[in-house]
Amino acid sequence: MKSRREFLATVGATGAASILTSSVGSTTSQAADNTEKLAINGGTPVRKGQLHSQPYGPQFYDDVEKQELIEVLESKKPFRWSAGDSKALQFERAYAKHIGVKNAIGVTSGTTALYTAMAALEIGPGDEVILPAWTWYADYDAIVLAGALPVFAEIDDSFNIDANDIEHRITPRTKAIIAVHLQGTTSDMDPILEIAKKHNLLVLEDCAQCLGGIYKGKFVGSIGDIGINSFQLSKSITSGEGGAVVSSNPEIFERAVRFHDVGVMRSPYKEDLKGGLMAAFASCNFRMNEFTGAVLKGQLQKLDTICSGLRKNYRKVREGIVDLPGIKLRKTPDVNGDLGVGVFIDMKNRQRRDNFLRAMRAEGISARGPGGSVILPTNERIEKKVTIHPEWPSFNSPQGKAIKYGAECCPRTVDIINRYGGVIMDPSFTDDDCKDIIAAFRKVYTAMNTA
Repeated sequence: MKSRREFLATVGATGAASILTSSVGSTTSQAADNTEKLAINGGTPVRKGQLHSQPYGPQFYDDVEKQELIEVLESKKPFRWSAGDSKALQFERAYAKHIGVKNAIGVTSGTTALYTAMAALEIGPGDEVILPAWTWYADYDAIVLAGALPVFAEIDDSFNIDANDIEHRITPRTKAIIAVHLQGTTSDMDPILEIAKKHNLLVLEDCAQCLGGIYKGKFVGSIGDIGINSFQLSKSITSGEGGAVVSSNPEIFERAVRFHDVGVMRSPYKEDLKGGLMAAFASCNFRMNEFTGAVLKGQLQKLDTICSGLRKNYRKVREGIVDLPGIKLRKTPDVNGDLGVGVFIDMKNRQRRDNFLRAMRAEGISARGPGGSVILPTNERIEKKVTIHPEWPSFNSPQGKAIKYGAECCPRTVDIINRYGGVIMDPSFTDDDCKDIIAAFRKVYTAMNTA
């Protein structure tokens, strides 16, 4: 595995030369495409069969993960605190070093990582947390289950929280902002951090869909006060389930360690934090086991390879379509650090987007709208503020009773998610696969814009 410095240097050197921005036009413009009869209308498809991505991590399983698992089996010590040379601890140390933070703790999932982060930031009843209206349920659920009030902000064309829609939502009760890095593209962290500093707010980075993403030379997760990750099947690396919490703040990290392990501090964390800063408190059990730690230790050694493959294929496709007249690609605040999970274009409205997706699939290229998340305020249980108890604190304060969810609180988010469609990339796509994706994009886009 490359060192963090070597990897960043490689990205910086190659990225600026090869990645184009999402603005219209290209320095190496291609000749206009002749309009071809689309496969959906009886024409010849670009590709026979369907090209679609597969979960990334399992493609790279080999003897590395196998040997790590065998060592756990042979030790007969699957519980991390009984293992003298813990695989979970080895993974945590390597992961923290890789992304450039002081501390990491492994947990059972990305969702429990968010619950742990809420406790680490001391978020509870009476607090408000600002989060994007488009993200996975777990961000909302973690806030509600902490007893705090979720406040939704609009997204922009990066599919991430719009920094320009945050400040007017801040009240004296606001305690934190969740910056979620969705589908491989980082949130624009500089303005978010500036707002947080101005209002003395905490920043939580949800990196579940962007492990390996880089923003202005820093790995996501290392930029805010605390970061979380997921290692579920659809993530950059995977152990089926699993998660991590990271922070360079010793007090925040100690609360995370205690919350994930019934309130206690064990070695080596006790020594790392010089005996601990606080007393035990009511907590949970989200400890990572040795089998999960073993797989993740092996997978982490493949992370740079996975990310490099994604970025390479992403760049090829972007460069192959960016000259199309009037095309608008998904916004990215750092084209060099974008993980390259998908290539998405703005088709102006939902009907045109859906027609575009159907036409792309007919050409043999799997295509879809933005995914991995939901427009949270429009979900019935969220719009109706359904909780596990009718007196749940989140919605029983005057502010909780007054806040309204639903489409009216995020019309721009609804519009953006309905307009964009594209192709999910795969680190194992071949050059021919990328050429087919480009050909389908050009064929369908040209036909739809010359009809």
